[in-house]
Amino acid sequence: MPAHPEFVAQFDAALRGGGLPLGLTARRAEEVERRFAVYRNNVAVSLSQALATRFPVIQRLVGETFFAAMARIYAEVDRPKTPVLHEWGEGFAGFLGGFPPLAAYPYLGDVARIEYARGRAFHAADVPPIDPARLAAAAPDRVRLILHPSVTLLALVHSAVSIWARNQPGGEVLSLATGPETALVLREVGFAVPVHAVRPGDAALLRSVQAGERLATAAAAAQRVEAGHDPQDLLVLLMRAGAIVDARE
Repeated sequence: MPAHPEFVAQFDAALRGGGLPLGLTARRAEEVERRFAVYRNNVAVSLSQALATRFPVIQRLVGETFFAAMARIYAEVDRPKTPVLHEWGEGFAGFLGGFPPLAAYPYLGDVARIEYARGRAFHAADVPPIDPARLAAAAPDRVRLILHPSVTLLALVHSAVSIWARNQPGGEVLSLATGPETALVLREVGFAVPVHAVRPGDAALLRSVQAGERLATAAAAAQRVEAGHDPQDLLVLLMRAGAIVDARE
């Protein structure tokens, strides 16, 4: 019997269509190949289903049949690194960008980035929101806001937030934006994970806050990007979502 790492490598190669690993047995020797073929197919189907669960909008955009075939190809080049399948798929956006049959649909990679970020946000660590009274008492020129670990900002080349939103229940009536968008992904207190398209000023403020800058400094950064920017709407959104978890001076 080969050593454990060697056996794992042989087993993975067999799942990809290679020869059977040493040590496999069945009541009848001629059944080994047939039985392993069933297992190989089950693994492929399970991975395809896991990817579809992770990227439902991509599946809707390309169709279930195409997605299933594409998922099998992706699983060959980017195997899950852990048994926790919700962590799998970080490389899917890049794969879509280089997949020749989808060359005419370059926005799919950005949509996949949103979907992966939503999964990460949903499973982010639990951190209670800040007491509103404590935040109200903080001095903007000294305070540094700490955001929930689910908060993610994505600079997108395409109008992927609009595409994602249009492919949600009831989203068919939404009009599509044109040009690049910036996505704000976060997990609300009730575990909903919305996706917001944010203005350039909001994006600049969030980047500064995430970099550890004081709120006043972040507000100035937003003003440089978007003259007359008012941070109130963004701060209210973050507060209502429970996405501000601390304020430090």
